[in-house]
Order: sequence, then C-alpha cells, then structure tokens
Amino acid sequence: MKKIITIAVLGLILTSNSMAYEEVNYEVIKKNKIYEIRKYSDRLAIETVISNQGSSFRKLFNYISGNNESNEEIKMTTPVTQIEKKGNMTMQFYLPTKFNKDNTPRPSNSDVKILNIKGGYYAVIVYSGRASDKNFIKHKSILENELRKEGISILSSPIKATYNKPFTLPTLRRNEAMFEINAKTKGEI
Repeated sequence: MKKIITIAVLGLILTSNSMAYEEVNYEVIKKNKIYEIRKYSDRLAIETVISNQGSSFRKLFNYISGNNESNEEIKMTTPVTQIEKKGNMTMQFYLPTKFNKDNTPRPSNSDVKILNIKGGYYAVIVYSGRASDKNFIKHKSILENELRKEGISILSSPIKATYNKPFTLPTLRRNEAMFEINAKTKGEI
C-alpha cells in the first residue's frame, strides 16, 4: 500500500509540471456527461508531417528550443495535437499567445511550418490512460457516434490531443479526441 501511495504522489509531482504550460484558450459552450463543445479563437501553431512519432516531435521541440532563425527559445504549450491532412498525419505545437504572424521566428528546418488555425467550434471527449492509437480510436468512435446521434455535422478529421509528459502515470494523464463541428452560433448547438 505504501508503494502505491508513493507512486501516486510521485505521479502528482511529475504531472504538476505539465500544468504550468500555457494551454490553448477556449470557452465551453455546452457540456454533457460524454463530451463538451468548445469555442476556440484563431491560434498560431507549428506543424510537421509525421514520419515517425519521435522525429516529428523532435523537429517541433527543436524549433521551440531555439532551432529557428532568431535562435529564440519558446515555452512549451499544451496540447500537442495530431490530425490527418491531405492523406498525411501531422503533429502540431501551439505557440504561446505572445506570438503573432509578425513576431514568430521562422523555422530553420523546412519540415516545420507555421500556420494559423482558424477559430471554430470543436466537440471534445476527455479521457485518461495511455495516449495510444487504440485508446484514441476508442474515444474518437464514442464521440463520433454521439455527434451523429445528435445530428451534429463533423467538419474535420479526428484530432488527437495530449497534455502530459510521457512519464506521467496513465491514470493521471489528460488526453482528448476532438472534431471540428458545424456550429456558427451558440443557438445552433
């Protein structure tokens, strides 16, 4: 029992560091026991095509570590997202809110792109556990089925969002599956 408590406390300490990261701002528009609908504003991100998990993350991490034309270190934010675009899986890091199109350092690596992600409405299901494809597919399917039952139009490929460091205990992790949805005003949701 003492060992379990020690592991749990250690996990909380390790996880608390991830809570210090700036998180993308959103407003919760609707919430039920399965999912919530969020409204996001426009946000800047860096993106790369996923060739394999480690190298994609490393390319983005190198950019925020100063491997950019300004040699500027940029604080990590959450979440890290993955989405399929034009047949390719991409990984994205969001940039802190202090950045805009005029003051964002250009990437030194041509595989890293800066993009503006337009604001919109997103349906999101939050889950814990490992950030595995199996766990994501399970929760993405639950969310997709609920949205279809409620007649809510899905506009995007599924988005996988992860918030914690890899060594965070699975039960303490925050993961999300999300879709952009068609909802122009609060009244349509």
